[in-house]
Amino acid sequence: MTTDRNGAAPSSEADVVLRDGSTVHVRRVGHEDLDSLRAFLESLSPEARRLRFFTAGADVSGAARWAAAVGDRDGVGVLATVGDPAHVVGHADYERVDGDRAEIAFEVADALRGHGLATILMAHLASAARAAGISIFVAEVLPENRRMLDVFRESGFPMRMVQSPSGLAVELTTDLSEAALLRYLERERIASAAAVRHFLEPESVAVVGASTRQGSVGRQVLDSIIRSGFDGPLYPVNPRHRRMRGMKAYSSVTELPGPVELAIVATPAATVPAVARECALAGVSALLVLSGGFAEDGEEGTRRQEELVAACRAGGMRLIGPNCLGLTSARRPLDATFSRQSAPPGRVGLLSQSGGVGLALIERCAHLGLGLSSFVSIGNRADISANDVLEYWEDDDTTDAVLLYLESFGNPRNFARVARRLARTKPIAAVRAGRSQAGARAAASHTGAAVAASDAGAEALFRQAGIIRAETLGELFDLGTLLATQPLPRGGRVAIVTNAGGPAILCADACLAGGLEVPELTAALRGRLAEIAPPHASTANPVDLLAAATGPDLRRAAELLADSGEVDAVIALFTPALATGVEEVRRELAPLARESRLPLLAVLFGAAATDGNRGPAEFAYPESAARALARVAEYVRWREQPPGTLPVHPDVDRSRAAELLAGAVADGPRWLESPEVESLLGAWGIPLVDSHFARGPVTAGRAAADLGGKVVLKASASGLVHKTEEGAVELGLEGERAVREAAERMGRRLRRAGFQPGGFVVQRQAEGGVEMLCGIASDPALGALVVCGAGGTLADLLGDVQIRLAPVTDAEAARMVDRLRVRRMLDGYRGSARADAGALQDIITRLGRLAEAHPEVVELDCNPVLVGPAGATVLDARVRVAPPSPPAPWPGVTAEAPAALPPAASHTLGA
Repeated sequence: MTTDRNGAAPSSEADVVLRDGSTVHVRRVGHEDLDSLRAFLESLSPEARRLRFFTAGADVSGAARWAAAVGDRDGVGVLATVGDPAHVVGHADYERVDGDRAEIAFEVADALRGHGLATILMAHLASAARAAGISIFVAEVLPENRRMLDVFRESGFPMRMVQSPSGLAVELTTDLSEAALLRYLERERIASAAAVRHFLEPESVAVVGASTRQGSVGRQVLDSIIRSGFDGPLYPVNPRHRRMRGMKAYSSVTELPGPVELAIVATPAATVPAVARECALAGVSALLVLSGGFAEDGEEGTRRQEELVAACRAGGMRLIGPNCLGLTSARRPLDATFSRQSAPPGRVGLLSQSGGVGLALIERCAHLGLGLSSFVSIGNRADISANDVLEYWEDDDTTDAVLLYLESFGNPRNFARVARRLARTKPIAAVRAGRSQAGARAAASHTGAAVAASDAGAEALFRQAGIIRAETLGELFDLGTLLATQPLPRGGRVAIVTNAGGPAILCADACLAGGLEVPELTAALRGRLAEIAPPHASTANPVDLLAAATGPDLRRAAELLADSGEVDAVIALFTPALATGVEEVRRELAPLARESRLPLLAVLFGAAATDGNRGPAEFAYPESAARALARVAEYVRWREQPPGTLPVHPDVDRSRAAELLAGAVADGPRWLESPEVESLLGAWGIPLVDSHFARGPVTAGRAAADLGGKVVLKASASGLVHKTEEGAVELGLEGERAVREAAERMGRRLRRAGFQPGGFVVQRQAEGGVEMLCGIASDPALGALVVCGAGGTLADLLGDVQIRLAPVTDAEAARMVDRLRVRRMLDGYRGSARADAGALQDIITRLGRLAEAHPEVVELDCNPVLVGPAGATVLDARVRVAPPSPPAPWPGVTAEAPAALPPAASHTLGA
């Protein structure tokens, strides 16, 4: 991306979301915008012109000429437009007045005031200003212009005001503070929720492509809406019919007698862009496109989808789909799908990226009686994504839990941020398809291999965000059943009550395998159980009431266990035997499930599907119940843990690191030389063992003499990853001659193996401590990942690693270390000294910040990191760099386009 002398990218533009969920297009101002600017300024009310220009009689034509030519005067201007053809609804610009100061000005259409547009335009200007070396914005404001003053105050940019001869002089810094970042993210959350609200809570609906033909999507979706009891205006649109299902049909959306909030499109793909343009003319807020034949269908479909999105953007409409099943909402109520079955109303939000899987999910919900607050199929995800729907569910008081079927992540870091916030109050369970693709990437280091081995990046994302991961759709529904019907467990202690020993053994084994505890019961509790149990029954845990147990027997035992305070959940297992049937057991357990403060799970072999009435959470098998409970208990532990903070490292020299990396990537991707690696780690305060770089054997010997004592010699060569295997490492060398001869031998070995030695690293030999691995790897979909694990020559063999998305909080770094199997080694295993785990965690957080600040670093491998009682030291490191993708400078973008907030914030907005 090229930049002009003002530091902004001339071609940069974006679609941004306003507070009401509508969109506008933001782009740079050019000379060709003169007429549009003049028309916009003329459209402002006299009062708006007075507040902007300090007089209602301002020369509008002159002001438009001045604004269109701002780029000629060391300034930058941006426009916000809507419609096709586009017309201007907002304008802002700055012009440098001296050095690092620039004057800013704004105009917003009267109808869009209060929608957050001025704040967004200011953020865009600040982004360009920082790139141009401008640190201060100044503005003259009339004292009565409270709306503009509020924009400045609420923007989050640090400001001060002083009296001036013409009014108030406002000064703002162009750097985005942490508080400002949080305000932008909150604005995004409000805008996303508002956009989805148009889909799930519409006042009026039109079905474009409604049909009378049995088996057609247009007929089925119209039938579904009518069947759901939607009570707002409903307009069938089809030019070949006058009436449908007792309602008047219309030939076009533009002919409808009233406003339409949601338009559902079920017409052939080739007609959809034109339909979207008609909907925009009619003032439709939301477009749900069921039709297929878009990006999933080759180049022509991709072009058609781009045309559809452009039509929606121009009209300020939001889009779900195309190529989707539709949506349902119990709140409205509304069923806008072409499924032949409807899920019952409930308190679970369900999202599917696949229409086919969505059909199966709805049918399964109907079969299980799992009630939904809303269902959304996002299809090709051309605009509205899972992130937007999660933002809606966060505020939705009819949704208590969320289930997701995902095939890919749009903007994974936004997804992680949004999901993490939602999961603090509402559990999220998800199943992800396409997990094997991550393993296809070859890696050139231990760190890269750890990431490439599986879908470790997605696992890290889920773990950091507190998402409960399901392996299959069946497990997803098991989790949904538990979350929808039972309270969360307070801990991991489980009681099992049964009338058959075998299922109880399977259940106990599965509980222990999932990290749950099946504790021994106290003598007092066992005594109370013995009073209601038959002779020879087992009152240990599991509690086996024998085959003749009745429904009341199981209920009384489960009640004693639930009220005991000794367990956090109860699993009841029943195998039909003798006279007692499963329906009797279900009836007996239902009141207890409704009244208990603990989760009650049941496995009733031979039972028919539940009718959805609140009772115990039912499962097909004991292992299924145990696995679901284990995952929910792990989620509860995550929710109770502090999220931590991103540490501030005052000793970091970011400028030095940035300068080094800018020079390193000038010639394209490569591995850094040893001195460069040492300089980069030093700039980030990551301790590296005393090292000298030598170009040849002679200088290597001299370096050893300078260090004194025992040293380690390592060769440096392009493509050399596993030094030990290639004989490129020798330990315990002492003296100049020994090191020189070792370097000569090493060089001969490497040349015979096809490597060209580029030099040698001579290091003081470190003694004592635990060898660990830390690093950074890049995932094609998720970006920078931070890795920590067991290190040394056995790193790949042990495979004991933890992975997180960068950056990493202090609390998350501690959890990464605690989850390692090698953690016991750090605590002082078998009499060894206790290692400084805090120093290892400090390296992890520094690497996370480094990855966030320098996307040029695509792979960084610190192995081993020697962790001892006095700290942690990197003994060997390799760094691979590549030119980063240019960041988009605009905040608040819609859909999947990953645009950045003002770059100093290093956060992204959008899907």
